[in-house]
Amino acid sequence: MRIFANTVILSASLMALAAAPGDDSGVSLTVYSSADPAGFDPRQFLEQQQSGWDMVMGVPGFGLVRETRSVDVPKGVGEIAFTDVAAFIDPTTVSFNDLTDPTTAVLDQRFEFDLVSADKLLERYVDQPVRAMVDIEGGPIQLSGTLLAARGGMLVIQRDTGVDLVAQDQATVTLGALPGGLRTRPTLLWNLQSAAGGKHEVRIGYQTSGLTWRSDYNVTLDATNTKADLSAWVTLLNVCGRAFEDAKLKLIAGDVQRVQPRGGTMRAPRAMAMDKAGSPEGFQEKTFGEYHLYTLPRSVDIPQNASQQIALFPSVSGIPVEKLLVYEGASMDWGGGGQPIDVREFGQFGNSKVDVYVRLKNDKASNLGMPLPAGKMRVFQRDEADGSLEFIGEDVIGHTPRDEKVLIRLGSAFDVVGERKQTDFRVDRARRQINEFFTIEIRNRKDAPVTVLVRERLYRWSNWKISTQARYEKVNAGTIEFPVDVAPNAVQTISYSVEYTW
Repeated sequence: MRIFANTVILSASLMALAAAPGDDSGVSLTVYSSADPAGFDPRQFLEQQQSGWDMVMGVPGFGLVRETRSVDVPKGVGEIAFTDVAAFIDPTTVSFNDLTDPTTAVLDQRFEFDLVSADKLLERYVDQPVRAMVDIEGGPIQLSGTLLAARGGMLVIQRDTGVDLVAQDQATVTLGALPGGLRTRPTLLWNLQSAAGGKHEVRIGYQTSGLTWRSDYNVTLDATNTKADLSAWVTLLNVCGRAFEDAKLKLIAGDVQRVQPRGGTMRAPRAMAMDKAGSPEGFQEKTFGEYHLYTLPRSVDIPQNASQQIALFPSVSGIPVEKLLVYEGASMDWGGGGQPIDVREFGQFGNSKVDVYVRLKNDKASNLGMPLPAGKMRVFQRDEADGSLEFIGEDVIGHTPRDEKVLIRLGSAFDVVGERKQTDFRVDRARRQINEFFTIEIRNRKDAPVTVLVRERLYRWSNWKISTQARYEKVNAGTIEFPVDVAPNAVQTISYSVEYTW
């Protein structure tokens, strides 16, 4: 493979993509994404495009385009033009392969993107003869002369009788031929040296801005909160300045390093994907170096200046789930922290809300067992009265490998509240010891029993000892959890003390 001087190579893995055996015909597109699933909205970029704002460089991602075409290559030294490339191509990433004659050499290249527009045409015709048909009250008149200026919506035309100022929106201007240097489409041009001219199959590859994607999940809970159905979509955004017809589509999962300009705000692309290996309805996944490569097993049309949804994998039904109520009464919001551990009030600004979660396991036993990329999970539940689906919450999950748990926060419970009180606090600085006493009350105002997981952070120091009659579990070095069963319309109280030494 010949690479132009100054070509930037992302990695050996990416260049292997450009030369993949399956890319010998048509267009192949691999999309990378650094989109934040919590805040990224493709509509904002589409609206900016429609308003004429060029915000493509802010799109969180990029694409790697590979395309094979039949072109006329001149014998000896000559130039060929490759039109219909992305408008936001990075020319330093272009690669060129002559599949018919591998000895063909690229002497130099350039990218012409100064596209035709009314303003640019008028700029090129300054000091040139023009004709303008101008609408006036008495009827249209024709002015012929030399165009002196075209700016601010006004045309300045020098005629034999003087200078005319014409509003551009009131004039129909007739020009000559298209000036050199302007093109109707973005174009790559190469100066080649070839021993054999004629029709050649050539393959090019390049990176372009204006492409990205995100993943979205829809979870539907059953009435018992023990089973769920899951479907997922890829939302693909294309504002790169070119449509891709009948394209082979790939997505990369993994953190791909890219060098960014100093002071830039772009993050390293983190492509997101999932699979249902072997399924004709979704992406097929395989390990690719240190990343995961996801290939859509069918060609797809990707329109310009549009977003579209593609199923990531077939819908999955009957996933075992667990509904959790979790109460964390302590708040560590001290407006910046730095408080001494022996201050009585440290961590005492609590809350009364009990959080609601849904938990599932991403394993084959749960009808899953596939890599789940970071994305937004929307949860719905069916209203048995009329069969309609009602939205009950959403959360963002991180990349979740196989056999790991997924925890989705839905919001806060309405009829279950908690209260945390510090009942005593003792400090013995000579013995370097703190004793702290708590009472936690869970009030259930529902007509059904609930189980609430009371989570306590032991935040004062790493050496601690618990004293309590209640059942609890040590989750990690700084967290314990009390499972509390509360009867309908009842109140349950637990008490414990903790001794810190340092």
